[in-house]
Amino acid sequence: MGVDFTFSDTIAGYVTDYDRAQRRFGLRTSDGRTFSVHLTPTTFARFTFNLEEDYRDATGALDRLLALHRQMLYVYGTFYPDPAGVLLFEAQWIVFPGDGPGRFRHEEPNWWLRQIESIAHSYLKWQFDWPRQPIDYKNYRTILHLAGTKKGDFLQETDTISRLVYGFASAYMLTGREEFLEGAEKGTEYLREHMRFFDQDEDLIYWYHGIKVEGERETKLLSSEFGDDYDAIPMYEQIYALAGPTQTYRLTGDPRIRFDIDHTMELFEKYYKDSSERGGYFSHIDPVTLDPRAPSLQHNQGRKNWNSVGDHAPAYLINLWLATGEKAHADFLEYTFDTITRYFPDYDNSPFVQERFFEDWSHDQGWGWQQNRAVVGHNLKIAWNLMRMHSLKPKPEYVEFARKIAEVMPNAGSDQQRGGWYDVVERVAKPAGRHHRFVWHDRKAWWQQEQAILCYLIMHGVLRDDEYLRHAREAAAYYNAFFLDHDDGAVYFNTLANGLPYLLGNERFKGSHSMSGYHSTELCLLSATYINLLIAREPLWLHFKPQPGAFGGVLRVAPDILPPGSIVISACLIDDQPYDAYDAQALTVTLPQTDRPVRVKVKVSPVNWLD
Repeated sequence: MGVDFTFSDTIAGYVTDYDRAQRRFGLRTSDGRTFSVHLTPTTFARFTFNLEEDYRDATGALDRLLALHRQMLYVYGTFYPDPAGVLLFEAQWIVFPGDGPGRFRHEEPNWWLRQIESIAHSYLKWQFDWPRQPIDYKNYRTILHLAGTKKGDFLQETDTISRLVYGFASAYMLTGREEFLEGAEKGTEYLREHMRFFDQDEDLIYWYHGIKVEGERETKLLSSEFGDDYDAIPMYEQIYALAGPTQTYRLTGDPRIRFDIDHTMELFEKYYKDSSERGGYFSHIDPVTLDPRAPSLQHNQGRKNWNSVGDHAPAYLINLWLATGEKAHADFLEYTFDTITRYFPDYDNSPFVQERFFEDWSHDQGWGWQQNRAVVGHNLKIAWNLMRMHSLKPKPEYVEFARKIAEVMPNAGSDQQRGGWYDVVERVAKPAGRHHRFVWHDRKAWWQQEQAILCYLIMHGVLRDDEYLRHAREAAAYYNAFFLDHDDGAVYFNTLANGLPYLLGNERFKGSHSMSGYHSTELCLLSATYINLLIAREPLWLHFKPQPGAFGGVLRVAPDILPPGSIVISACLIDDQPYDAYDAQALTVTLPQTDRPVRVKVKVSPVNWLD
C-alpha cells in the first residue's frame, strides 16, 4: 500500500553530502538507511543548549554545518508523496548536538555540572520556595505539576523524598554548594524522624511507604499504596528508602545514617532473602507477618524480580561500598551480580532478559502488567552495573553478559530512525515480525535514556570499543536535545517518538510516584565521571563535608567504581586551604582531627592507564 497522505516526523542521523545549490543534503541513520532532506525558505536550526543557557541559533550556520560530512543532527520535517508514490522530505527544523563531526556539547567539561545545579535548584524552589523560604520537608509533596506547582496532594512518599535527597547530595558532590547539602541532610533527617520504624525487639529497621499530611496530623502508611504492590511491603521501596541517605552518608559520614543502613540491610537478610539453595531475594513481604510466602500477597506471593535482586547495586549498595570499602559490601554486590548473571539471561527465547520469577527461578510470564514483556531500561541497567562490578571483582562472565546486552539492545529497544530508547515492548517478536511490538505506546521515558547513556559510556570507558561510544553519544545527544525543559526547569518525563515532549496525565508531572529528581541527577553525576575521567581525560572536582570522626578518619573519594589505577587524587583542599595528607592512588584523604565538619574538595584526575 502506497502512502498518499502527508505526515511529519523526525530523522536522526549523519550528513553524507550537501548540495548547496539545490538546498538538499543526504542523511544516514544510525542503522545505515539513507534519506534525502530538502531545505525550505523557512527551515530553521539550533544547537543543543543546556538548562539556563540562552537559545543557541544555528540557522545562519546551516551551509557550513551541512557541508561537514558525518555531522550528526536531528531533522523534523514533513513527508510529501508525489504522484509516483515517492516521498519527498522537507525540513522544518534541525537540531545540531555539536558544532562539527564528533563534537558534542554534552562532552564539554562542565556541561553536566551546570545541568545538575539547575535541576537541584529547580526542586529546591518547587518543594520549599527556596531561597525565599527555608528548606522544610513538612512542605514536601510527592506530586509536582509541570511548572513545579502543588495541587491537592498531601501524600509524602518515602521513596520520592529519598530520591530527591539523592539528587541534592549528588549536586553537592559536583558543585560544593551548601544549599544542596542542606537539602540532603534535612531530607535525611526528615526520613529518620517520620518514615523510619526501628523494631528494637528484632533489631532491624523498615520504612513506611509514606505519610498522609492533614494539617498537623500525620497518618503513617506501612504497606504500599501503589497498585501493583497494594497491601504489601515491596522490597524496592525499602531499597530506595536508602538511596538518598546513603549518598548523603558518602558526604558526611554521619554514624546515625550508617546505623539506619545496616539495620535496614538486616531486614533484607532476615525477611526478604531466600536462604535456601535457590538464593536471591523475594519481591514482597506481608506487612503483618513479614512472610514472603503469605497467601495474602496474592500475585506477589513467593515472587522474585529485577527490583528485588538488581536494584540494590545502583540504588545504595555501590555507593555504600564507595563510602566504606568494606568486604561485606563487596561480597553482597558479588552475590547480587552472580545471581543476575545466572538467572536473568534468556537469549534462546528473547533478546531481552527475563525480569520476573517464581520462587524456584522458573519464569513468571503471567504477572500483572508485565506478562512476557521487557522494560528496555532494565536490560541497559544490568549492563551498566555489570561493568561497574567488573572493575571491583573482575569476572569474564560479567563482561560477556554486558557485551551481549550492549550488542543486541540497539536493534531490539532503540529508535534508529529518530533516536532515543523505548519503554516497554513485547519480549518476543511476532512471527515474521521485524520489530518488537510496543505494549502501550512508542514514547520514551527520561530514565530509560539515562540507562542507555550510562551503559554505553562505561562500556566504552572500560572496554575502549568505539561502537559503544557511538551509542553513548547518540543517546546523550537525544536526551539533551529533547528532554531539557527550558521553560519551567529540570527535565520532561516522556517524549513522543519524534522527540517532542508528551505532556498529558501523570507524564506531565515533575514530581510523582516515579519522578523526583533522582535519575536526572544520577545521570549528571555519572556522565560527568565517565566522560571526564574515562573518555575526555579531564579532571573532576568533588566535594565532601565529613563530620568530626567520620569514616574512622579516612575519607574515600572515588566518584564511582572505575578500573583500578585509572584515576588518582591530584589535589586536595580542606576549607579552601591546600592539604596534602592523602593517598593519591588509594583515593583516600586522611581527615584532620577537628570538632566541626570540614569542607573537603578533591581534584580527581585520569591516568593514562591503557598506554
